[in-house]
Amino acid sequence: MGAKILMTEPATDLPILYSFRRCPYAMRARMALAISETQVELREVKLADKPDALREASPKATVPVLHLPDGRVLEQSLDIMRWALAKNDPENWLNGDDTSLIALADGPFKHHLDRYKYADRYTDEPDHGKMDHRGEGLGILSDLNFRLADRAQLMGETRSLADIALFPFIRQFANHDRDWFDAQPIPHLHSWLERHLESDLFTSVMTKYTPWKSGDEPVIFPG
Repeated sequence: MGAKILMTEPATDLPILYSFRRCPYAMRARMALAISETQVELREVKLADKPDALREASPKATVPVLHLPDGRVLEQSLDIMRWALAKNDPENWLNGDDTSLIALADGPFKHHLDRYKYADRYTDEPDHGKMDHRGEGLGILSDLNFRLADRAQLMGETRSLADIALFPFIRQFANHDRDWFDAQPIPHLHSWLERHLESDLFTSVMTKYTPWKSGDEPVIFPG
């Protein structure tokens, strides 16, 4: 975790964010940047044709990547979120930085989500198929539903870093088979998810951009 140093200077005096609109990790990074009003130069990445500038900044070439004007590079979405919120945290999201809850989402839940959504990539697990992983994921969401029974958000009455960190992955799980998901007995989680889906914040970070190429005019985010 943390920042590495990249000697090549960015093309602008703003941090540069390499992002992909539908990536859940990039979504949560963009939401933290937006709520903190931290402007960056946004470079939308086409995953099938990643730009050399991204590979130079981060050899692993996965989004999001934030290249800071001082040469540092943040390669993890949570590092980007915490960096932005440390600059400005108008809704006190950092008070809800529950590392164990976030680790549950990024670890076990993401494990089951991947094997539910992309089952054909995990054919080496003949005894634990797609529906098994869907059931395991639902079990985790059922626990979150119970947590939400007496509160509007995961850490209390207002959204926090934990909510925004988990939301994009729960959205992805729900969207894989929305009819099935909506039929599950997790009403508090359904309501929580809809509130985030309908929020101005989420809408504001889901604008479609043309994939960036060297020489393009900078896209300033949030605009």
